[in-house]
Amino acid sequence: MKLIYLAGPYRGKTEWDVFLNIVTARIEAEGIMRKGWAVYTPHTQTMFSALSFDDIMERDLEILSRADALVLVGGWEKSRGSRMEYDRAIELGLRIYCSPEEVPNEK
Repeated sequence: MKLIYLAGPYRGKTEWDVFLNIVTARIEAEGIMRKGWAVYTPHTQTMFSALSFDDIMERDLEILSRADALVLVGGWEKSRGSRMEYDRAIELGLRIYCSPEEVPNEK
C-alpha cells in the first residue's frame, strides 16, 4: 500500500480556526483512504501538541521522506509548515497532488 502525506494549514487566528483545519484535514484524509492509500495526516498526529514548531516539523519532514506522494489541501500556500513540506517533497522527487481530488485510486 502506498503512503501519502497530507499537507495543509494547521494554525489559525483562533482555536476554532485550528479545529476547523484539523477537521478539514481529517475529512480529506478519509476520502484519500477510500481510494486505497495509507494517509499520514500531521494535523491529527500533533494536534494541540506542546512541542515546538521546529520539533514537530523535524518529525513530520522525516515521515514525509518515507512517503510515496504529497497531497496539498486548500490554503496550504499560506501555511509555513505546508510550504516547508512542499519544498521537501520537491527535493525528494515525490509525486505532488495539488488537491485531494487529483489523488488516483490505488485499489
